[in-house]
Amino acid sequence: MSSRRILVTGGAGYLGRTLLKALASHLQSGELDVLVASDVRETPAQSRLPGIEYVMHDVRSPGLASLLTSHSIESVVHLAAIVTPGARSSRELEYAVDVLGTRNVLEACAAAGVRQIIVTSSGAAYGYHADNPEWLSEDDPVRGNEAFAYSHHKRLVEEMLSVYRREHPGLRQVVFRVGTILGETTRNQITAMFDKPRIIALRGARSPFVFVWDEDVVGAIEHALRTDAAGIYNVAGDGALGIQEIADRLGKKCLTLPPSLLRAALATLHPLGLSRYGPEQVDFLRYRPVLDNRRLKEELGYVPRKTSREVFDFYCRTHGLGGDPG
Repeated sequence: MSSRRILVTGGAGYLGRTLLKALASHLQSGELDVLVASDVRETPAQSRLPGIEYVMHDVRSPGLASLLTSHSIESVVHLAAIVTPGARSSRELEYAVDVLGTRNVLEACAAAGVRQIIVTSSGAAYGYHADNPEWLSEDDPVRGNEAFAYSHHKRLVEEMLSVYRREHPGLRQVVFRVGTILGETTRNQITAMFDKPRIIALRGARSPFVFVWDEDVVGAIEHALRTDAAGIYNVAGDGALGIQEIADRLGKKCLTLPPSLLRAALATLHPLGLSRYGPEQVDFLRYRPVLDNRRLKEELGYVPRKTSREVFDFYCRTHGLGGDPG
């Protein structure tokens, strides 16, 4: 590891736990000297891994700079974010954690002289737009839609990161724009779609999804830490699966609707509390951002171990979904 003293924010989250498990092996081998896991939640004693220092810290709160300084942290992996909002969540809370929390982390890194920060952004930062190219590269503009809190907040974070690259060149940034993560224990808003008896499809839209194995996201982070990398990279498996292909591999049928009909139905049902989704969900399904991962492979030097199709088949097997895809 180029950085031997690492702090991970959001360490109690799904991706954080997966990353810490991988990094703990580097502690045991002596490649790492210090590994600190911070989260707003306390990690139960039975879930803690040997050698890792667990601290409770809210990324919105002051004091992170002193924590970084006291441990002489060289690299920060910033994972803390609200990906799947709970029933009591709000747009204000999500903005405070995702955007203001990231600003707080960046300020602390700059103040403490941290050498490298790795930030997990998202393919959602590109936005859901009719004029998105068939394959999005890192040179395409970040246009996260204001209608989608997560997408818009990732856009705001990336704009902030761009300013920091100019004003704090000593802080090396790795920005990972991650596709839809799937793994053995994944449960989120997108995987909930796969549990339905029929898969919603939109007439005239292929609705392609790019998937990435959670172990490949961790692998890319480890590689960036090992090589002291900098840059912006799409993180996704090779290829994409359309909504009909997804339904076929699940052994389910599609319920194909005209976009205008679905939009009207959601506009009626959402205000009544009969659907968690509003009419903007139509664009979420129709204009999926499809990530080109060539820069990840050719410039960063990390090659995902599973393609989008292989990741999805792995997800289906481990969740008891669909038949044998062959």
